[in-house]
Parts: sequence; structure tokens; C-alpha cells
Amino acid sequence: MKNSSDTFKALISHCKEYGYVFPSSEVYDGLGAVYDYGPYGSELKNNIKQFWWNSMVRMHENIVGIDSAIFMHPKIWKASGHVDAFNDPLIDNKTSKKRYRADVLIEDHVAKIEAKIEKEVAKAQKRFGDAFNREEFVTTNGRVLANQEKIDTIMKRFTEATESSNLEEIRQIIIDLEIACPESGSREWTDVRQFNLMFSTEMGSVTSDANKIYLRPETAQGIFVNFLNVQKSSRQKIPFGIAQIGKAFRNEIVARQFIFRMREFEQMEMQFFVRPGDQMKWYEEWKSRRLSWHKALGSPAEKLQFYDHPNLAHYADAAVDIQFQFPFGFKELEGIHSRTDFDLSKHEEFSGKKMQYFDHELDKSYVPYVVETSIGCDRTFLAVLSNAYCEEEVPNAKGGTDTRVVLKIPAALAPVKVAVLPLVNRDGMPEKAGEIIANLKYDFNCQRDDKQTIGKRYRRQDAIGTPFCVTVDTETLENDTVTLRDRDTMEQVRLPINELKAKIGEKVSLNELLKQL
Repeated sequence: MKNSSDTFKALISHCKEYGYVFPSSEVYDGLGAVYDYGPYGSELKNNIKQFWWNSMVRMHENIVGIDSAIFMHPKIWKASGHVDAFNDPLIDNKTSKKRYRADVLIEDHVAKIEAKIEKEVAKAQKRFGDAFNREEFVTTNGRVLANQEKIDTIMKRFTEATESSNLEEIRQIIIDLEIACPESGSREWTDVRQFNLMFSTEMGSVTSDANKIYLRPETAQGIFVNFLNVQKSSRQKIPFGIAQIGKAFRNEIVARQFIFRMREFEQMEMQFFVRPGDQMKWYEEWKSRRLSWHKALGSPAEKLQFYDHPNLAHYADAAVDIQFQFPFGFKELEGIHSRTDFDLSKHEEFSGKKMQYFDHELDKSYVPYVVETSIGCDRTFLAVLSNAYCEEEVPNAKGGTDTRVVLKIPAALAPVKVAVLPLVNRDGMPEKAGEIIANLKYDFNCQRDDKQTIGKRYRRQDAIGTPFCVTVDTETLENDTVTLRDRDTMEQVRLPINELKAKIGEKVSLNELLKQL
């Protein structure tokens, strides 16, 4: 059985082999932390975005969507704090010459201690079975308490250093914890330095007159500067939200873990505008709603958890991450933040234009508070594939077993919904397969697969993640019935061609996922 690291490597390899994700510019030896989505990857990504958009915009009368520009006035990023404060603390290892985020090194060290706690819990659970009480165990076991005290001490020290921008103290924490370079094992570290993550470029036809502008590091500011435009044109009343899907760009020095952390990525964000004082009520509401969304997407409850931020961003009065258990551990999938009135107030200050809403019920104007939900589309894509990737033993025709690799992607998100397979390429079967595809392609993304044996074609469709295969054989030509094969169970049923659309449709519709919310 593969460990998590081997499984993750196998998943990355599978993504390339089966047209999900390719290294960008690979013929030129690639470009670090930049990836291209292949034929199936682009379909899956679009389906994820469609599910998010439908659940966020179509299902709520008080949430509307926009698509703001990537290029924005440079004063926007000064107002938002990104020019002065959008930095990562970086540290270099003198032996390996590798650069790391100092905060990630410390967080990874803490994660190892947390893993020790979980190991103790797992041992106790195995020993006591159904009588095991986790809460009682973690609050009384000596080894767990000792490890938890270590974590609390480290995080208290790290939080204080971060809040005071004490880079020397952050370096000293790394030294005191004897954190080694993951590559060289060396503990020889440079000083910690701050590095701004924004990409800059110039706009203008003449260099001397060009203005310095930035590729947006987040999509939220495009929503904030359009707050009044959207509110007035859509006649929304508070509370209401503005949703957006779009590309963002960050010059990540330590980009790693495949598509988890990239320099060019896609965000799905919604900013929810509320009355001052109501923000915590809506903050809790959106925490609950967003967790339900991830469960509807197919993520098991045990692979999701809330993680409260130990130190808050300059704009927030509350912040939590929804973390997913990737093969490399629990990591952030979505952030939910109470941003107060920081953004709108700052844009009001820097632009000189009022960013206020007149509340007829209260008969007064105010700058609204904002609750944000921000989810990475690429990370969601990776979470879906991490859940879906499976290597399992299945019976073969000789009475033994074979190993099949299958992507058990939720049917509504699968890139290809149905593959039509003529048993042989003669006797009118290819033509019949063409007729079936012509009838189904208006409702589903279909694929014809007619090369190699039927068994190998089933395996190929399993690896792609196709939930249904339709086999056309001699009986089809006689009575217009086909074999419908289910990807997950591998069960096959015989049914008339005219029932295919309804049978497949009830399983692959996004509406089935939306009904779970």
C-alpha cells in the first residue's frame, strides 16, 4: 500500500498522462510553479467553477456576479495595503542555497508535533475501541499535553514576533527549534527578509511616460471599487453579495506541492456587504454554508476542518480557514474573513469618493462591513482529484485480480459524462455509436472510444473518470438496446437507447449537488 507521498507522486503523474495538468512551457523545460490544464483538466475546472457560480449566484437572490479587470489603478493597491504590507518573510539556507518562507518552516515543524499527538490518539483509539473518548484523552494524557504545550509555546512566540514584525525573533525561533533545511539537512540560516509578492509592469506606449501598475494579487479589490456601481445598477439592498471568478498573480518564491501554490491561479470569491455590527452573525452563517458546499462537492467530513487564524490580517476582526486533508497534510482550501469596513473606507480615503450606502430602514448612511469567502479554484481541483484517485484490486476474466486506477470524481463534475464504445469497428456498430453520440451530445460531454479491446477501453475511461460507458454490440443492432456500465461499481445493465438520456441525466446533473446545500 502506498504512503501519502507516493500517492501524491502517482496522482501528479496521472494528471499528466491522462490530460489533466501539464507543466507549462514544458518544451522549454518548464516555468516554475506555472501549469497548464489539459483537455480533461479544463473540463473539470470549468465544472467546479460552474457549481460554485450556480450555488453562490443562481441560488441566492441577493448575490450578483461581476468580472473585473486584471489591470487596475495602482492607487488601489496602495489603499488596500498591498504595496506596503503584502510581504512574505523569507530565509535562505547557506548550504543548499534554497529559499524558504520562514513562517512555513515553523508551521511544518508544528505540524510534525501535531502528527505525534494524532499518533497517540490513534493508538489509544485502537486500544479502547468504541469506549474511546477523544476529548478526555487529549486533556489528560501526559504525552499529548506535553506536545500541546510545545505547540502553544511556539505559536505564542511566533504570533508575537509576526505581529511586531520582529524578523530577528522569527529567525531565532527557527534556530531554537533546530529546524533543518529539508534538502541539505543544514541548520545554517541567513537573516529573515521581507519580500513583496506583487508582479509589476508598465502601462503606456512611451517608456518615459509609462505608469507602474500591478497584476492583481487578489480579485477582492475589483469587487470593492465596484461596490456602488453594482449596488445601484442591480438595486440590491444590504445585506447582499458580489461574486467573482478570476485570475490572480503572486510572485511566490516558495511555490510547491504541484498546483497547490502557484504564481498564476484562479480565485472564486464573494464579498458579502452587511450592516456594521451584524458582521459576526454573517461570519458564522457563511462558515456553515461554505462547509456544506465542500461536503456536497464530495469531500468527506473527516477530511475537512476549521482552522482559526492565530494572527489576523490588518483588515480583519475574525478569520478562519476551511482546511482539507491533502496527501501532504491539512492545508487551506478556503478562507472566510470578517474584513470590517477596512477596504471600502480605505478606497473612500484614497479616491476622495464616498463609498457609503444609504439604509432606508435606518434612515442613515454608513460604510458597510464585509464578510468574505475566498476559495482557490486550483486547490479545489486538487482536492477533488485527491479524493477521487483510487488504486483498487478488481476481478479479471481469468479468475484472478488486476489493479485498476480510477478517478471516482463526482459524476456531476466529471470531464466526460459518457463514453460510447462500439464493440468492434465493423458491422454497422461505429455508425450506431455515432447516432447515440449525436443524440446525447446536446446534454452531456460525450466521447467515442473505439481502439483496443473493450476491457482496456473500460480501464482507460476509469482512469479519465468517466462515470458511464455505453457499449454497442450485435444485440444493439437487433433491438436498440445497449449495455450501460457504472464506473464505480463496474455493474452493467441492459436498457433501451431511448432511456439513456434520462438514466444518465439523473446522475450527472449539477442540480443533484445543489439540492444537497
